[in-house]
Amino acid sequence: MNETMLALLGFATIITIIVLLLRNVTVPALAFIGVSTVTAAILVATGTFTISEMGEFIEAGVAGVHSTAALFIFSVLFFGIMTDAGMFDKIINALMKKVGSNVVGVAVMTCVIAMIGHLDGGGASTFLITIPAMLPVYKRLNMRPTTLMLICVTAMGVMNLLPWGGPTMRSATVLGIDPNELWMQFLPMQIVGIVIAFATAIIWGNIEKKRGAGTVQAAVVDAGENVAAEVTGEEKENELARPKLFWFNVALTLIIIVCLIFLKVPSYYTFMIGCAIALFVNYPGAKLQNKIIKSHSGPALMMASTILAAGVFLGVLEESEIMVHMANVLASFIPTAMGRFLPLIIGILSVPLTLMFCTDSYFFGLLPVLIGIGNEFGVNPAHTAIAMVVCRNCATFISPVVPATFLGTGLAGVEIKDHIKASFVWIWGVSIVCLIAGIVLGVLHF
Repeated sequence: MNETMLALLGFATIITIIVLLLRNVTVPALAFIGVSTVTAAILVATGTFTISEMGEFIEAGVAGVHSTAALFIFSVLFFGIMTDAGMFDKIINALMKKVGSNVVGVAVMTCVIAMIGHLDGGGASTFLITIPAMLPVYKRLNMRPTTLMLICVTAMGVMNLLPWGGPTMRSATVLGIDPNELWMQFLPMQIVGIVIAFATAIIWGNIEKKRGAGTVQAAVVDAGENVAAEVTGEEKENELARPKLFWFNVALTLIIIVCLIFLKVPSYYTFMIGCAIALFVNYPGAKLQNKIIKSHSGPALMMASTILAAGVFLGVLEESEIMVHMANVLASFIPTAMGRFLPLIIGILSVPLTLMFCTDSYFFGLLPVLIGIGNEFGVNPAHTAIAMVVCRNCATFISPVVPATFLGTGLAGVEIKDHIKASFVWIWGVSIVCLIAGIVLGVLHF
């Protein structure tokens, strides 16, 4: 196969997966495995790669996400243990006393927690800090979990622009400059983005409020829907709750969060240790520990399998360099007359492109090609990079090719298709507003 045919095969693969997910034809894991296998078979049948090479590509792809899968399994178990022990019940009650039925206050609080949690630049750790803390509050106020995800990903996209964030470092590497130097150039755009993130929380908080969230009627409906569950689960709650260990569990959770941010060890190992301690202290005895683990195995297995299946997809497309060829094809469609407006074009298209390109292929594959094209028209390479970094970051955590997205949707109990449907248009709007801000503030000029 030539490069163009490989690129077209890549586009067909991604579009097929997205259609299958959005139309709810199958679960994500089966979509990733099935479509990727067909693509791999075509590559082998055409003599482009051997079966052995495809096996190596798939192995490399799965190896790249196995830590995220392990992280999800043990993080779900850890927070499940904390929920069973009743730690979140007390925290939720305290939060409810502070904000009461103030839906907008809860939305803004979500934005603040997500921003603080994302100071380390890690998407997975931010989801693990924000969603387990806020989801019970959203349920109590009858707010949609898709709104929780939207507010989270908007705040995370803005904070991911910090110099130690992955996209900024990748772009600076391609440009051959210090990440801090690049960050200082687009800092005004990030400040605008932070304002937009808070505006997003306020606007969507009011949207939820108009839906009836936080009202007495909503609370009654919500309570009515859960009466049976509360009655049947009363004995279980009494059996598993550990009110005397509340402060121990809080301290353990805070230590885990601090270790996630500052300790240079694998995140999944941090949660492994946390699970071991939490189980041993809260639920001594193999029989009870086994019961707790089994009760949380369903969601952990479902999302871990999805993440590993996504690794197969990334291995087939990324390791075979199909994504690089896709980048070259896209770049070739830019009209010569529009060359000097390259940062504007790529900024507008960044959100849709994020659904197709993983972070590495986007910045190490597409960015160098576009910089080369821009050089022919006198475009400042930094401007192309800034447009790609800022506008793309807004959509990072709605992309199905970013493993952390599945972690977030899994924790929130939201289908990936529902997350994309609820967030795509809004996030694209946020991205374009940041782009316009860059032009108005003089960060970008043509």
